[in-house]
Amino acid sequence: MPRLRRVARVVAVANQKGGVAKTTTVHSLGFAWAESGRRVLLIDLDPQACLTYSTGLDPSSLHASLHDVFVRTMKAADARCKVPGIDGLDILPATIDLASTEVHLLTRTAREHVLRRALKGLHDEYDMMIIDCPPSLGILAINGLCAADEVVIPLQCETLCNRGVGQLLEMIDDVRMFANADLRVRGIINTLYDERTSHGRVVLEDVKERYGLEVLDPPVRKSVRFAEAPEFGRCILQHAPSSAGAEAYRALARELEVDRCPVG
Repeated sequence: MPRLRRVARVVAVANQKGGVAKTTTVHSLGFAWAESGRRVLLIDLDPQACLTYSTGLDPSSLHASLHDVFVRTMKAADARCKVPGIDGLDILPATIDLASTEVHLLTRTAREHVLRRALKGLHDEYDMMIIDCPPSLGILAINGLCAADEVVIPLQCETLCNRGVGQLLEMIDDVRMFANADLRVRGIINTLYDERTSHGRVVLEDVKERYGLEVLDPPVRKSVRFAEAPEFGRCILQHAPSSAGAEAYRALARELEVDRCPVG
């Protein structure tokens, strides 16, 4: 019998609304998986490079980034960096140059599949890949969705965030129809949760009923620890490993792993 080849599971974290803890979610889940012994690749698809900065790297001093991969001057394997502080966690970093990538991609054939093709050669080196999609519905975000097996949506339970979920789901349906038929929505992560207000609970129930989405447990409660961590180039699991926020992301990482597809 042929030997089974390891195939990385690719998770996109997406929400076109900014400020919903998307980057925090990517960094924290990636670290939690690495902490449990998985080999993990973080992919910073946002020109603001917040994920790259949060891992302790200086985007302005990097010799290469994901932009170089998109414009075909470098392979993804050569552009990645090790994340300081833990074994088994790497990153394909972003720099401000990524802002010009969308213009470049407009001239490319099958431009929505560029990231998927770039990651293909790395699948046997990792257990998990997790993509920090930019807060937009542009071609970079579409590349993230086309490269992914599933989508996780971080959601701050406020009315304006609720409106954006419908737009994102419409784009996911389009991606399924034209580019990635197997893409599925794994669920919502309730971020910046404040249990003292009833408004958040009402918005969350509305999202569940209107869109039929699973809400992953536990919710991630608001904490100043999340704001402090990037200043030290760390995620919450490093900065405050025993905090409620760190434990929430560990639990979410385990929940997401339960649904892992078999290798083949």
